[in-house]
Amino acid sequence: MIDGVEVVRHPRARVARLSVDPATGRVRLTVPQRMALARAVAWAGEKAEWIAAQRAKLPRGRPFVDGAVVPVADRAVRLAWREGASRTVALTTYRHPGEGRGPWSRDDADPSMSPVSMDPGLPRDDDLVCGGPIDQFPVRIERWLKREALRLLTEDTAYYAAKAGVTVAKVAIGDPKARWGSCSGDGTIRYSWRLLLAPGFVRRATVAHEVAHRVHMHHGPAFHALVADLFEGDPDAARRWLRSDGAALHWYGRESSSG
Repeated sequence: MIDGVEVVRHPRARVARLSVDPATGRVRLTVPQRMALARAVAWAGEKAEWIAAQRAKLPRGRPFVDGAVVPVADRAVRLAWREGASRTVALTTYRHPGEGRGPWSRDDADPSMSPVSMDPGLPRDDDLVCGGPIDQFPVRIERWLKREALRLLTEDTAYYAAKAGVTVAKVAIGDPKARWGSCSGDGTIRYSWRLLLAPGFVRRATVAHEVAHRVHMHHGPAFHALVADLFEGDPDAARRWLRSDGAALHWYGRESSSG
C-alpha cells in the first residue's frame, strides 16, 4: 500500500493500470512484473484527478443510524433507536391497505436511493427498534440483519434444494466483496448476507444459481437450463441488477464512499 493505493504485481499485466473497486472504494495499481515500481507509482500520481472522478461516482455511504431506511427483503425498514427500549432488536410491522410493501414495488423505483421518504407523517412498512447505548446501535442492527439474512437464505435454499432433489450440507453467510454466493463440493453453500438488502427476485435467483451447482459444478448450458427451471423466472434480470446496482449494497453500514 503506497499513499492509500494498493499496489499489485501481476505476471500477465503488460502495462500499468489503475482501478477503483466500486464495492470498497479501494484504489488498486496493477504493475507488470518487469516495470520499475517507482515509475508505476509516479505514473499513478499523475492520475489524481481521474482517481477523484472515479471516487465521486461511488455509491454514497449508508450508515446504520437512527432514522435511516434500509431495504430488507422487499420491505422498507426504518431504523429506530429508542431510549429505554430493549437492547434486543425488534421488528415492528405496519400494514396499510392498498400500499405497496417494498421499495421496488414501483417500476420507476430507484434501488440506489432511499426507498421511502423520511417524513414521519408518511406511512412506512416496518420499524427496526433497538435501545441501549447509542454507540452500539449500528453493531446491533447489523447483527440482526445478518441473522435475518441467514434465516431467509436458509429457507430459500431448502425450497430450491427440494425442488432440485438435492441435499445441501450447510448454509452459511459472509461479507465477500467479489461474489454473492458459492457452492463447494462438500455441499456447503455460502452467500453474501447483503442479498437480504437486494430485491427478492435477485436473492432468490442467486439461491437457485447456487443450488443448481449441487447438480452441475460448471456453467454450461445444462446448468443454466436448470437455474431457469428452478427459478421459474428470468435469472438474467437478477444478474443485470447485481452488475448495475449490486455495488451499492456494500455501502450499507458504512459512513461514506470518500477517501
